[in-house]
Amino acid sequence: MPLTDTAIRNAKPGGKIIKLSDGGGLQLWVMPNGSKLWNLAYRDLQRKQRKLSFGIYPGVGLADARKKRDEAKKLLASGVDPGQQKRLDKLTKAIITATTFRAVAEEHLDKQKREGRSESTITKNRYLLEQAFPAIGERPVADIKAAEILAILKHLERKGTLETAKRVRATIGAVIRYAIATARAENDPTTALAGAIIAPKVKNRAAILDPVALGAFLRAVELFDGQLTTKAALRLLPLVFTRPGELRMAEWREFDLANARWVIPASRTKMRREHEMPLAHQAVAVLTELHALSGRGRLVFPGLRTVERPISENTLNASMRRMGYSNEDVTAHGFRATASTLLNQSGKFSPDAIERALAHQDPDPVRRVYNRSAYWKERVEMAQWWADYLDTLRKGGEVIPIHRKEG
Repeated sequence: MPLTDTAIRNAKPGGKIIKLSDGGGLQLWVMPNGSKLWNLAYRDLQRKQRKLSFGIYPGVGLADARKKRDEAKKLLASGVDPGQQKRLDKLTKAIITATTFRAVAEEHLDKQKREGRSESTITKNRYLLEQAFPAIGERPVADIKAAEILAILKHLERKGTLETAKRVRATIGAVIRYAIATARAENDPTTALAGAIIAPKVKNRAAILDPVALGAFLRAVELFDGQLTTKAALRLLPLVFTRPGELRMAEWREFDLANARWVIPASRTKMRREHEMPLAHQAVAVLTELHALSGRGRLVFPGLRTVERPISENTLNASMRRMGYSNEDVTAHGFRATASTLLNQSGKFSPDAIERALAHQDPDPVRRVYNRSAYWKERVEMAQWWADYLDTLRKGGEVIPIHRKEG
């Protein structure tokens, strides 16, 4: 006798599974825990008894269950096992899901994490990908067309975020090339979009290149009344001229103050190579003083809210704004240009030693190995000369122009 919705609703569980038949092999199994499951009892193409699940009542209603039964019977009549077809459909869906742009992008981000990319890099790349997800996130990566990506870029262009548009194109391209490398796509449509949107104007990070102005800045740092850890970072940045992220995320275990060395691990450097820095005695003095404040923790510059996270990316620049310097005057990253310019102008040190101090990578792999150790003594002398020179500027003494020595 066929089932009714009333009979199904009134069916009570017992101590074992109760099977209620609707006909044609369709059964409702009432489980001891009270759940009600639809199953189809059928014989496969080899006449073996099989069971095919249709879902849980009331999520799958009586009419839906009957429809699924009839579809399964049609498959059997055409020589297709409905159980095998269900498994095949499930596998196909999993494959399609794994090849969407979003899925491949998540894999690519995970790969970058395992390769040791910095947290800030992963965060930036995720932000860029999130600009694309609404439009192409669920699209099969192999089917994405240049026109779809162009629409994303044009939207960003209309908003005036040209640099973001440029980076989004590059990041989408990186994901699709990863899909190509893992056999889930055949071509990269982003290559056809070069020059399709307005190019952002290149804007160099503001830096102080005038010695007198640099001295004034250093005196302003001494008068800064913000957090002591932030002030220490502002004092150190001109001395060591590393990238701001390398400084603010520094850990105490990286420093050997007794031997005046700082080894920045490869995971935090832009070029993903360990970078060793000699420290002038002025830098050691700042770090020794700072150790009394944060030395019990892991981070040299812990944030205010938690000692487990460093000061934020904007802390240094925001502090300089408080000191009266605009982003057109100076940026935290600009001290690399300051040091590079004035050290080269001094003529006292070889360009190769200066480049090594800035952690710039030589394109020649043989020279890279040589430069790693060859210029250490010169870099130690340069670090101390630079720190002494900054002291002279900060004190406002007579500024002797520095010129490249005669050849």
